[in-house]
Amino acid sequence: MRVLAWGLVVAIVCAGGAKDVAQQPSLIGKEAPRFARRDLSGKRIDLAEMHGKVVLLNFWATWCAPCRVELPAFAQWQAGYEQAGLQVVAVSMDDERTPVDQAVLKLKLNFPVIMGDAKLGNHYGGVLGLPVTYLIGRDGKIAARFAGESDLKQMESTMRELLSRR
Repeated sequence: MRVLAWGLVVAIVCAGGAKDVAQQPSLIGKEAPRFARRDLSGKRIDLAEMHGKVVLLNFWATWCAPCRVELPAFAQWQAGYEQAGLQVVAVSMDDERTPVDQAVLKLKLNFPVIMGDAKLGNHYGGVLGLPVTYLIGRDGKIAARFAGESDLKQMESTMRELLSRR
């Protein structure tokens, strides 16, 4: 019974959530909380050093089905929009690193993946459901938030709009 209840909670958390920016208005238009962490390869990833780029910051987990749908799209966007100034950064909210390493290899992710925790999630208003994606403009301010199973066409459209701004 406990396993069934836990499965229901995971399904609700993974699939639920707003698909637009309305749920987190306090962060929209504000400077994105800064962080510096090592990615899975050991490279230092510092949000402050990405100023001037559009950053797609995605909170995800290996057990989250919508996350596994989004990540390959983000890899395509990284390859296609990198020259225009896009930088994707994924924050795994998994407790263990091993499944994250396996997922990165399987999904052929071409962008930095860092391990997250409650502290980093709390800086972004609390990441209770996954996935949660923030689009950060070239000015370092949060322009949009997408939570739950998002409309990737809408997200890409918003991202392209941000990339067009110089």
